[in-house]
Amino acid sequence: MKTFLYMICCGVVISVAYWAYKENYRTQASLRRVAELQRQIAHERETISVLKAEWAYLNRPNRLRDLVDLNFGELGLVPLLPEHFAEVELVAYPQVEIEANELVNPIATSSVPTPGPDKEFP
Repeated sequence: MKTFLYMICCGVVISVAYWAYKENYRTQASLRRVAELQRQIAHERETISVLKAEWAYLNRPNRLRDLVDLNFGELGLVPLLPEHFAEVELVAYPQVEIEANELVNPIATSSVPTPGPDKEFP
């Protein structure tokens, strides 16, 4: 009976050792993958910063002004001046019409009482 118990214990120890061995290699593979992803993220961030710098360089006002002057005959672009903008008062907004029956029975949406013509707030 002792021999059988020793055999089972040895089997359990070998099984647990095999499981731990496999988990160790899976963990190492995951850590390598995370390190690779972090390197890729750093590379992409660096690429984005380079692209932002190039975009800022290409959108310099002096360069754009020269391009507008160079292609004026083809594009017909003119510089923006304050005279090109209108005042807010000149913008026509659509008038909202309220029908008379819409406000016949108003509903109070607050628990605070609303004062009537003969009531005052406390």
